[in-house]
Amino acid sequence: MSKGLEGIVAASTAISCIDGMNGRLYYRGLDINELAEKSDFEETTALLWYGKLPNRQQYDSFRKKFADNRQIPNEVLAMMMSMPRETSAMEVMRTAVSALSPYDPQVSDNSLEANVQKSIRLTASMPTILASWDRIRNGLWPIPPSLTLGHAANFLYMMTGKEPDPRAARILDICLILHADHGLNASTFSARITSSTLSDLHSAIVAAIGTLKGPLHGGANEQVMRMLLEIGDPDRAEQYIRGALTAKKKIMGFGHRVYKADDPRASWLQKLAGDLADSSGNRTWYEISERVRTMVQEARTLPVNVDFYSASVYYTLGIPIDLFTPIFAISRVAGWTAHVYEQYSDNRLIRPESEYIGPMDVPYTPVDQRS
Repeated sequence: MSKGLEGIVAASTAISCIDGMNGRLYYRGLDINELAEKSDFEETTALLWYGKLPNRQQYDSFRKKFADNRQIPNEVLAMMMSMPRETSAMEVMRTAVSALSPYDPQVSDNSLEANVQKSIRLTASMPTILASWDRIRNGLWPIPPSLTLGHAANFLYMMTGKEPDPRAARILDICLILHADHGLNASTFSARITSSTLSDLHSAIVAAIGTLKGPLHGGANEQVMRMLLEIGDPDRAEQYIRGALTAKKKIMGFGHRVYKADDPRASWLQKLAGDLADSSGNRTWYEISERVRTMVQEARTLPVNVDFYSASVYYTLGIPIDLFTPIFAISRVAGWTAHVYEQYSDNRLIRPESEYIGPMDVPYTPVDQRS
């Protein structure tokens, strides 16, 4: 038995490959560094779904399909408006994705072609769900999605009603590329388990969102930012970290089940955080992050992970802290859906064994004789 299935190979995949010893990540054989530098989220999604980069005609068609499917049904929007304003964004996203299912024209068609079309609609509409909820909970009307902006830029536009600075949009676009897939992580495994029962694609994605909601998976970037805010000043970082290390507190943003070297996505996010600090004129969160990283890695041989720098990147972009994990979801849905296709293509019900450790042959005691 392996607790937490650590080290257990549970599936074969051609979608992404993690070289944890050397800190490398590949999507369909392409190095994540090349994709972050040269690609965009829509093209990266096409790569994950179709297995290769699209040509110009395919790329333009794919981007248009994304733009054309961003709107969500008025009935789903009305349901969101009826929710308590204190509902978390992850709960809203989980519920809204489930509610989209009855309105999908191909909901009962489980063919690959239909699932790709459903994936386009889901991936295109999830940023609309998130941006709309942020406005609804703040007493504002949702802003209809743009038909011309890219995936990342459109999300920022729907949040504020203003077309974003191209630099900010590109930074978020890179973040979405970096988060799009990552092997058989917990939420991806949930999606594959659900689809292995031959349940529908929407159900698999709802299962994945529910798994991502947990603080040991998707919530770490929020906790990193709350730590940075608690420190508040670069000069307080040393005292804070020394106290945390002495108290043996877990410092979020460090360590990973797979990586023994620094997460390659973290290197990109560190660069983006530095660029944003310079362009915004606010270097506080970046400088605190750098001091925290130095101290933690001097004390412990822990690699920095993707959550550490993504926190200050999102915060400097003006994104509320409780939306950090849902943004992870609007990217990772590209990978989740790719894994669902792969599971369907060579399916076997995922049903592991368990080791029973309870008592045996316990006699039944009538209710009136029980103490």
